[in-house]
Amino acid sequence: MARTATKSPTARKSLSDYITERFDDFSRSQKDVARYIVDHLDEAAFQTAEELARRANTSSSTVVRFSQALGFDGYPELQQSAIEEYRHKVAEGTAAGNGNGGAAALFNFDHSEFEASLGADYANIEETARSLTREQVEASVSALATSRQVLVVGVDQMAFFASYLRHLLGLLDIRAEIVSSPSQDNIQKLSRMDEDTLLVALTAGRAHPLILRALKLARHRRARSLSITDATLSDVTEHSEMLLYYSSNGPSYIRSNAALMGLVQALAHGVYSRDEAAHRDRIRAFKLK
Repeated sequence: MARTATKSPTARKSLSDYITERFDDFSRSQKDVARYIVDHLDEAAFQTAEELARRANTSSSTVVRFSQALGFDGYPELQQSAIEEYRHKVAEGTAAGNGNGGAAALFNFDHSEFEASLGADYANIEETARSLTREQVEASVSALATSRQVLVVGVDQMAFFASYLRHLLGLLDIRAEIVSSPSQDNIQKLSRMDEDTLLVALTAGRAHPLILRALKLARHRRARSLSITDATLSDVTEHSEMLLYYSSNGPSYIRSNAALMGLVQALAHGVYSRDEAAHRDRIRAFKLK
C-alpha cells in the first residue's frame, strides 16, 4: 500500500522562519543545528545529515532528532524543505538581477573547487554588505572612535581577527587590548571594564563561554558592547548593545572569513575617515601610505 504524503510543517512559511520561531524550544545541541541551517541554507539544502552535523559541530543523531522536533518524519523531509526555500530565494534573486541589471556570477560553480571557494568569499562579502544598515555601521564606528578603552574578545580562530582589529585601532592611536583566553591576566583585563569601555566580541557559530561571560560583565559594569557574529540566532544577541552580522558560507572544511576580514577593515577605515587629517600624519609615520 502506498504511503500517504503528510503535510509539511512549514507549508505556510519558510523553513528559516519556522526554525526561528521555534528556536527557544530546542536543546543546546539542536540550537547549533538551527543556527547553521538558518545562516547556511544553501549548504544545508544539499548536505547529508553527517555533513551538516560536522559543520554544526554536533552529531548526525542530533540532526535527525532536530528534524523530528520540527515535525518532519526525518532529515530527508527537512532537507527537501530547505531545498524548496533555497530555490525560491534563487528565483527571487534572479528576477531582481534581471530587473535591475544585476551582475553575473563571478565564476561558473561547475568549475574547480578553487573557483568555488573564491566565489563563495565574493558572495559572502556581498551578502554582508546587504545585511548591514548605515545606522548599525555608524553607531559601531562612533563607539570605536569615542571610547576611552576598547577590549576585543576573540577565542580560537577569532583571536587572529581580534589581534588584527587591535593593530588597526592602534595605528589610529586608539587604546585597545585583546582577550583571547580565560587566563588570569585576561580576566583581570575584563574586570577593569567601566562606563568608558567598549567591549567588541568576535564570534562564529555558538558563542564561546568566555564571550558570554564578558558580555554579561560589560552590561553589569555599564560598558558599551558590540558583537560581530555569523549567526543570526547567536547567543550574543540578547547581551549586546550593538550587533553586526557577517556571512560565512563556504564549500571548504572551514567557514569563510573573507567577509569578517572586510568588516574589520571597514570599521577601522570608518574610524580613520571621521578625522582623516588628524590620522594622516600618524599613518605616514608608520610608512603604510
